[in-house]
This record gives sequence, structure tokens and C-alpha cells, in this order.
Amino acid sequence: MTLTPVPLLTDGGTHTAQSFRMMVRDLARGAEGVTEGSDLKVTPLTVPAGGVLVGDGSGVIRGRAVPWQGHYTAYNIGTESVPVAPTGGTPRADMVVMRVLDPEYEGTRNPAKDRIVAFEVIPGVSATATAPPPGFSAIPLARINLPANTGTVTAAMITDLRRIANPRRERSIQMVRGFPYSQAPRGANWWADWPSEARVQLEVPSWAVTANLLTQIGVRFNGHPYTRWRHKLGPIFGADVVMDDDAVSGASRGTIMLADTPQITPALRGTVQILSLQHNALPGEGFDIDVNGGSNCVFDVEFVEGVL
Repeated sequence: MTLTPVPLLTDGGTHTAQSFRMMVRDLARGAEGVTEGSDLKVTPLTVPAGGVLVGDGSGVIRGRAVPWQGHYTAYNIGTESVPVAPTGGTPRADMVVMRVLDPEYEGTRNPAKDRIVAFEVIPGVSATATAPPPGFSAIPLARINLPANTGTVTAAMITDLRRIANPRRERSIQMVRGFPYSQAPRGANWWADWPSEARVQLEVPSWAVTANLLTQIGVRFNGHPYTRWRHKLGPIFGADVVMDDDAVSGASRGTIMLADTPQITPALRGTVQILSLQHNALPGEGFDIDVNGGSNCVFDVEFVEGVL
């Protein structure tokens, strides 16, 4: 195949379906999957029985019948019931997919009267499968692990396999320049909101599922510090990071780096939250630690979309 002679949207030109599929591929950056986090979610029937429901949403599907087939886009409005066959004496795993069968490349369906894209159940996949069989022009939505002698699909049997084709990301970097002099409080293994000025206000996107947090703060210390630090994002506490420096005995400066990837709970989405630091200076250790006008703090925050 040679270079396409007439690019899309050329006045007077004639464009093939493949040209539009390649445009979808380019706009999707070669990715495939659902469009947003709540799209095409698979749930049990309202009254659990031998099937599942696929919800609202849209997705992008890569054609795999031939190279350079391009990508398809499809959407579902409302919910669609998809039947799932009962099992016999042995358990079985099925996969629910959104599949394209384009007669230009495979099958004999007529686009004028037949469905070219449909929700399909692939029976007998591996109990840990996460992708359709090779060659399928389809995106996975869910895997259903059915016990033996079962004709009813419950929520516990459904594993969500959706992936977002191009997850939204929102990143911000905020800096606190200089602090009033403050020495870290001591306590019997308790956490303090210190330094109190090391805090920023964040608007949490309504679609955020994960936050990537990277924070650096400069401190001054005397002696051999042994302390713990962590993030606090609203009501969420991050993992501990230990500062343990016994290489110097006099006054010195150091930089503490914290990294975390907390999951954003539904209650936090679409709200304004405070990101701050907490510090635990263990009592009985021979050191002092403080912040002052020469201390800076950098908060690097990225919110990432995920399936809901």
C-alpha cells in the first residue's frame, strides 16, 4: 500500500472508510479502550439471573483482522442485557467484550441491516485472562468466573477489565518559599502537622482515581536525625518515609523527598482538599530539626483518571 493520495477533508476528494478509521487511530494515539471511567461498565442484571448489563458509554477498538485496518469508535446509550450461558459440572470463565466484525475484512454481515459492533461473550477463557483471544477486533469489558452448576451471575463473579484509552491527567506544581522559624515538635510516637505552612489547596477533578504525589522540603538539623514523614491529602494519609542521617554530627541542611500514589475516594472527587505534610520526630533521639527562611517546599501533584 502506498501513500494515501487524497488526505481527509480535501474539497472534491473521495475518502475511503479506512481513511476515517486511520483518523480515529491517529486521534486516539493508537490506543484503545473505553473513553471515560464510567463507560461500558458490566454489572449483574437488576434481578440476578443468567446474564449481565453493559452500561452507557463509548470506546475505541483497534481492528486486528489485517495490518493498518485502523480503529473503530462505538457507543452505547442506556443499558444492554447480554446473556451468559449456565455452567455444567465444571466451572467456566467467560469474557464480555465489545467486538467489531467488519465485512470488509471478516465475516459476512451486511452493514445495511446487521450489527457490525456488538457486545459478545467469549466462553471458556482462562480464569485469569485479561485480553480477548489474538486476532479479535475487540476491547475487554469484564471477565465472569462462574462456579460449576451455576446459572446466575452475581457481582462477586465479575472482574472489571476495562481500560481507558487515553486517561485524563492534570498536573500542578506549587511551591512554598521560605518558612517562619519553627522547630519540629517532639512526642511519644505521634504525628504532627509540621511545618504548618507546608500546605497547599487542591481542586480534585471529578474523574480522578489516583493521585501521583512528589514532594521535596528543605530542613536544617543538628545531630543525627531519625524522623518519619508522610503526606496528608484531606482525610488520606500517605506511606511513611524515614529520614535517617548519621553521617554528620554538627549543623547541616538536607532535603526530604516523599512520593506516594493514593487512591482518590468517591467522597473526594470534585471537592477542594488540603495537601500537607506530617512529621514524627521520635523522642529521646539526640538531634534538633527545624525550618526557616532558607527552607523551601515543592508539591508536584498529578491527578490521573481511571475506571469507576
